[in-house]
Amino acid sequence: MSQLYKGFIDRITYHNPDSGYTIARLAVEGERERVTIVGALASVQEGENVEVEGLWENHPKYGKQLKIENYKTVYPSTLEGIQKYLGSGMIKGIGPVSAKRIVAHFGAATLDIIDADPQRLGEVPKLGQKRVDLIAAAWGEQRQIKDVMVFLQSHGITTGYAVKIFKEYGQEAIHKVRSNPYRLERDVAGIGFRIADRIAQNLGLGREAPARVQAGIRYLLTQAADDGHVFLPAVELMERAREILEINAELLPPALEDLRADDGVVTEGTHYYLPPLHRAEVGAASSLQRLLRAPAEPLQIVRETDEDGLELALAQKQAVELVAVSKVMVLTGGPGTGKTTVTRRILRLLEEGELKVALCSPTGRAAKRLSEACGREARTIHRLLEFQPAERQFKKGYDDRLEIDALIVDEASMIDVVLMNALLRALPDAARLVLVGDVDQLPSVGPGNVLRDIIDSGEIPVVRLTQIFRQDEASHIVRNAHLINDGAMPVIDNSASADFYFARESDPAKVVALVEELCAARLPGHGGWDPLRDIQVLSPMYRGETGALNLNQRLQQRLNAGGRPYHHRGNELRVGDKVMQVKNNYDKGVFNGDMGIVERLDADKQILCVRFDYAVEYDQADLDELTLAYAISTHRSQGSEFPVVVLPLTTQHYVMLQRNLLYTAITRAKKMVVIVGTDKALKLAIENDEVARRFTTLKERLRGEVGPLLEAGAGERLGDDGGFSD
Repeated sequence: MSQLYKGFIDRITYHNPDSGYTIARLAVEGERERVTIVGALASVQEGENVEVEGLWENHPKYGKQLKIENYKTVYPSTLEGIQKYLGSGMIKGIGPVSAKRIVAHFGAATLDIIDADPQRLGEVPKLGQKRVDLIAAAWGEQRQIKDVMVFLQSHGITTGYAVKIFKEYGQEAIHKVRSNPYRLERDVAGIGFRIADRIAQNLGLGREAPARVQAGIRYLLTQAADDGHVFLPAVELMERAREILEINAELLPPALEDLRADDGVVTEGTHYYLPPLHRAEVGAASSLQRLLRAPAEPLQIVRETDEDGLELALAQKQAVELVAVSKVMVLTGGPGTGKTTVTRRILRLLEEGELKVALCSPTGRAAKRLSEACGREARTIHRLLEFQPAERQFKKGYDDRLEIDALIVDEASMIDVVLMNALLRALPDAARLVLVGDVDQLPSVGPGNVLRDIIDSGEIPVVRLTQIFRQDEASHIVRNAHLINDGAMPVIDNSASADFYFARESDPAKVVALVEELCAARLPGHGGWDPLRDIQVLSPMYRGETGALNLNQRLQQRLNAGGRPYHHRGNELRVGDKVMQVKNNYDKGVFNGDMGIVERLDADKQILCVRFDYAVEYDQADLDELTLAYAISTHRSQGSEFPVVVLPLTTQHYVMLQRNLLYTAITRAKKMVVIVGTDKALKLAIENDEVARRFTTLKERLRGEVGPLLEAGAGERLGDDGGFSD
């Protein structure tokens, strides 16, 4: 239960100016012992009087702390308190000596007089006009901060969000929030439509207010983008508006018209796009057509064999021959079909033709594997395009293109339409482009289904590798991945020498217990696998008893019970935990999907240090970007490889049991797969080959079926301000 305390800030131990996170000692009225308070405070100073409301929690090292839920600054009531308050240094121009003079002159009315008419300070002996003006300005600034915080908190905005809003808007916060609270979702990190909507309701805006309807439409389109869609059809948009926003459909047309006029939405017929996604899709199609139109000199194939002198298979030869004569081509195929061998051979062909070749992948791990496989430097797409964190845009693009003759892109199935547009815009007209990836895996986490759309368009040459080669024939992982992709049940061989196991268990609680035992004891004991670095649990879902959230808590307790804990918004991270970055953070140089180990906790400053390839520090404002990663979703595993994959598969996951999800999970494993679950769940997943449809039109744009494309290059120019997103 929340408790309220009044007192003054005796000492500030730590304050983060960006997040407002503060650790301070509070001298409580009538109490001898100081109270440690922790939480978000805006512009609070030592000596300032406050009312603090919060909950007690017990820190393992520092003992009892009051976690701030709300606070407000108050003026002291005694002459001694007023003098100490003014002399604390928080008001520029007033020190201890001048504070004593001011209180001696005005007495108990001191703060009221400064509030109402600060120029009266000129009555105080030895305070010149210059000092009076300085004090008046500083007092006005402090008062504005207090007014803003009181306003925000009085309308249901928690202290943490109030600090963020004040940091963004400053003294204009009240005006901006009052005039349109829905702007918060666009301007302030961490505030989405639902929070902005709650604030708007507290401010008295009706559910059918035009500002709410417009913000709601953008919210629905943003939600759709999170689900992989580039646009929403009118019928789908109307239905979602009725269900989620609880508004009548007739309110949408005028709101859409206003959004169109303000560049908030783009419409094509009955398709509704967020402008950056429309620009990205138009730009990607335009760039591909530009590359296809530019002529290319055929390359001469000097050698028919690979680096080891082995003859390439027919489809592999076709891929190399296609690169020799094509500007753009796609190489796709499942595990063990020789994509890496062909990629190396393509690289050699391009270099023998004296072309300057670059290699890239969407993630750091995939780029590292590509570099090791080809013996050449491979970079992430962001590093290749020289992403500028401060400007949040790429240096390389339409006006400053890459100085290369050819580009090989691995793991192309992971690339969403926004990133693909940025990459294509940076390619010179004469450059060759080779896209390599497994189209049968899950599509990108971000919006679009780029590799599938390019292949299905029929406008780009494609080679699909299907033959499994000798060196992989002994692997049940590879064989079963292809069987599953073809709709057949896998071959189960639970012998000691196998690499593909199926542990049958139907009780969800027992599935969780078995997964825990496999990760903590059996697999480390059987093959010496490291539970953190070698074994990865992949779950089709986050929620549910066998979902990633519950598995993470169980595995954290089993594998890292003694780790020093840190609590953040109801979650607990411990020193020694395996964690994942879930958002691109270019300032820190870590990206969505990167995994690391928590190696240090600074409790005084409330900072966690995580070891990725290098150490990265996280404070309170950044911790929402981290999640436990003992177990992750299959979607999050894209582009990664793990020595051992453990996959719980039960009918609890019914809505997510899909063939491409199962196929993707299995192909993440290099050495061993262990499925824990039921034959029924396995069969359901294999039989469900209906890939969830994504609303995209890249395929139709490449075919010229979505009206006339923009003039050559125009699509790319349109992408200048929409070529990147998180």
